[in-house]
Amino acid sequence: MTVNAENNLTTNETTTTSEVTTTKENTTTNSDTSNESTCTGEECTDASKNSEEKENDGILTDGKSAILIEGSTGEVLYEKNAHDRYAPASMTKIMSMILIMEEIEKGNLKWNDTLVASTNAASMGGSQIFLQANEKMSVKDLFKAVAIGSANDATIVFAEKIAGTEDKFVEKMNKKAKELGLKDTNFKNAVGLDEANHYSSAYDMALMAQELVKHEKIFEYTTIYEDYLRQDTDNKFWLVNTNKLIKTYEGADGLKTGYTKEAGYCLTATAKKDSMRIIGVIMGAETSKSRNEQMTNLLDFGFNSYKMQVEVEKGEVVSRKKLNKAQDEVIEITPINDASVLIKTGEDEKNLNYEMKLDKIKLPIKKGDKIGVLKLKEGNKVLNETALTVNKTIKKANILELYKRSIKTILSGNI
Repeated sequence: MTVNAENNLTTNETTTTSEVTTTKENTTTNSDTSNESTCTGEECTDASKNSEEKENDGILTDGKSAILIEGSTGEVLYEKNAHDRYAPASMTKIMSMILIMEEIEKGNLKWNDTLVASTNAASMGGSQIFLQANEKMSVKDLFKAVAIGSANDATIVFAEKIAGTEDKFVEKMNKKAKELGLKDTNFKNAVGLDEANHYSSAYDMALMAQELVKHEKIFEYTTIYEDYLRQDTDNKFWLVNTNKLIKTYEGADGLKTGYTKEAGYCLTATAKKDSMRIIGVIMGAETSKSRNEQMTNLLDFGFNSYKMQVEVEKGEVVSRKKLNKAQDEVIEITPINDASVLIKTGEDEKNLNYEMKLDKIKLPIKKGDKIGVLKLKEGNKVLNETALTVNKTIKKANILELYKRSIKTILSGNI
């Protein structure tokens, strides 16, 4: 059997906030307690309206709407009818996967956990893995079913586990949509079946995808072209990825297709080449072939027209800070992602500096925990920012270690 169709129906040690403005040549430190936020949905929407609207450009042929954004900044590279509301079909599952990944990262779900399919989940139509009522399956295999095969039944198993019912899960989906600043999105179900007032826009889908790819574990699943479920049973099930671009387009590594009669053929795709990730959305194409061709045109346009200027690489140490109560007295601070800016192909690189703002630090700190922000600037203008973290998990020093440090400080006369 195969599934390749889409739907048709802590401790208290703290540090003070600090600001560090840095170029390759100098570093200055100033006291600052302000907190500045990133671009909100409304601001991002305003920015997108400034992008050039391209008509009859050969990129979009029969699709109703499209958008292309750069993955880290959200800068709009191309758009057409990007804020018009349409049925999103199974691209809906991008939001479902966001909520699933959040539960996994919180520790509420573990990849090896076993979930049980309800009668309701087993009765779902459309794309599915034909779960039976009371069938048990691991979180890992269920997530494969969602990410690779767009399985409705597997999605509902997650929805019921996380929220109790699909309706309660949909409430969480809409709450998350508001948190992300999505103004043209409303969900009525978790899987993308056509339903009154179930809609989104190309722009909103791109922002959802931008949020999902922050969970890098997702790519271990969205890049699988084919796999099997129930491997050691008589009911072995062949999964084939509904997103053919991961096999045909260099650098493509996700994300989600969709089809219903109302929605037409849809695709939210992402690809990465060198240090640039771009995210594209096509809604309402007439065939799966034209959908894939238009997405290929869209991605080609992005990679041919733009590139990233990387100022600070992911994992590069940008600062060291002493924490007296930490197991390692000196912590190394690095950006979670490349600190980079988008420039047009052939354009001269920008003369950049960066500014760091550190939050109050509480021990312990896990690698990946946000402890501040690095802002890339051209003069006084902020062009992009990325979160700061530590390069390894930092624990609180034990009592014996703190005692030794106190004695050392006394003997050195530094009291």
